Amino acid sequence: MQKKMATRYMVQGAMIAAIYVALTKLFEPLSFGMNGAIECRVSELLTVLPVFTPAAVPGLFVGCLLGNLLGVGVSPVDIIFGSLTTLLAACGTRMLRKNWFLAVLPPIVLNGLIVGGYLPVVYGMNMPIWLSMIYVAAGQIISCGAGGLLLAKVISRTPVFGR
Repeated sequence: MQKKMATRYMVQGAMIAAIYVALTKLFEPLSFGMNGAIECRVSELLTVLPVFTPAAVPGLFVGCLLGNLLGVGVSPVDIIFGSLTTLLAACGTRMLRKNWFLAVLPPIVLNGLIVGGYLPVVYGMNMPIWLSMIYVAAGQIISCGAGGLLLAKVISRTPVFGR
């Protein structure tokens, strides 16, 4: 039984990572920003998945890391800190899993503050950091808030995670 659970955990995490990478690449212009800091990563709607399975935490981290590594012109700082921000946000979502509306806040807030805080510096954008934070948070509200909550609603009605 324990081996079956471990296998399920690894498969779920790997599938989440693969879907994250595929969505990031499929929507690459949105994933890595238009005009600098304005980005709306469609793959970030998956950040709601730690509500349903703990396997989503490493799955999202690996997916974000690989998606960033495969992105054209992505800074090493962005690859490392963007991926770590996703890991931290996924842990926060997992901790808040009892309330979907609270659970979507960690990726919105953390990406807005952390990623939005370094983008202008790392990419040499002529933009105030506070504005970059607002742009990143706005994209996260669309993908994690609206998209993530919609995905959670759909998943809650299916046996996709063994419920």
